[in-house]
Amino acid sequence: MDGTHSPMSLHLKYRLGIAEMNRDIDILRIFDDYLTELRSQKNNTEISAGIDHFEKEFVRLRKEIDDLRHQMHLHKMNLAALSREGKMLDDETYKSEDHDGLAKRYFELRKRFDKVREEFATFESKWLK
Repeated sequence: MDGTHSPMSLHLKYRLGIAEMNRDIDILRIFDDYLTELRSQKNNTEISAGIDHFEKEFVRLRKEIDDLRHQMHLHKMNLAALSREGKMLDDETYKSEDHDGLAKRYFELRKRFDKVREEFATFESKWLK
């Protein structure tokens, strides 16, 4: 990107991403409840292995979400301050703050979350009736 960047536009993108990750955390909590329900109802090695697998996946996702959400929140606050001051974000600052890197991490997380969510839906529908 050449030139300057609108701090408010980036600020709003971070707000949206953070809101989506908050929703993802709620979904992970519900999925954990499903795992608890499955564990209490079924007792075989295939189900236990699946439960263990998804518990680990959910912990990894939650850690990634928490870390990325924290980084985005810090950037969002800095961008809000720039916007209040009526300043633009120049290319050098934009690159040094790695806004493109955060966007890439966010989209990779989205893909991974959606994949795990689909896999879990298949697993859950097979075992929880």
